[in-house]
Amino acid sequence: MTKEDFQDLVAPVTLAVQGRVLDSGLAADLNERFPATGLDFQAIQAACAAGIAAGWMCAREQGGIRFGRVIKDVGGYSVDVVEMADVAGPHHRHPNGEIDMIMPIDRSAQFDGHGAGWVVYGPDSAHQPTVRGGKALVLYLLPGGAIDFSPV
Repeated sequence: MTKEDFQDLVAPVTLAVQGRVLDSGLAADLNERFPATGLDFQAIQAACAAGIAAGWMCAREQGGIRFGRVIKDVGGYSVDVVEMADVAGPHHRHPNGEIDMIMPIDRSAQFDGHGAGWVVYGPDSAHQPTVRGGKALVLYLLPGGAIDFSPV
């Protein structure tokens, strides 16, 4: 698995979300089109595991969270992947919104109260990303790569 191969796997998702309003309707569409039990979702999850094992994904670590920007721009979105286990990450705001692909490594792991699948945060939303119940990977798409880290 190379970064280019990974970008090819993610590109259909970014194409599917281009021009869409970032809201719960988009999350529902993503969960239907790219379900956690589907081949596309599972291929991306396997690619994340391979990228982490190869050392080019989630290469940075802070506070028990492994993370990294994998793609600066594919279809107008940056692609970041984080690996978290029973931890709350740094509070941040999404100026343009955020689309999250939640991939539990431990079956009971949840990201912000959600199991495997997709969650969408609209523009100007903010949160302290939290994983409970074990370890999970979260791939997040940021329109224009925009994210603002700030204190709570």
